[in-house]
Amino acid sequence: MIGDFGGRYVLDDDGNPRPEPDLMTWARWFESFDRHVALDRLPNGVSVSTVFLGLDHSWAFNGPPILWETMVHDGKNWIDQDRYASLAAAKEGHAAALLREKMKMHAAMKS
Repeated sequence: MIGDFGGRYVLDDDGNPRPEPDLMTWARWFESFDRHVALDRLPNGVSVSTVFLGLDHSWAFNGPPILWETMVHDGKNWIDQDRYASLAAAKEGHAAALLREKMKMHAAMKS
């Protein structure tokens, strides 16, 4: 739920998200923190990137905050995207997206 803090989150020292009510504190943290969970680049030019978003992307604000995102980029365009409510789900989603892209790459090489 968005509450009084604008849907802004930072990660604590253990990597757990916590609401950050102060915009400037959040902005300084966001600017300086490495939010990458994983980044893989395949030989065919496809990249799979998973990051902590820092803002709740649930938009309806009636469930758990959606704070992580995996995006797949082919060198020109974003071709896939998934969002998650937990770091564990984000890591699983990244692995699944990477496997899908590797399978596509291998299938393209065989044809």
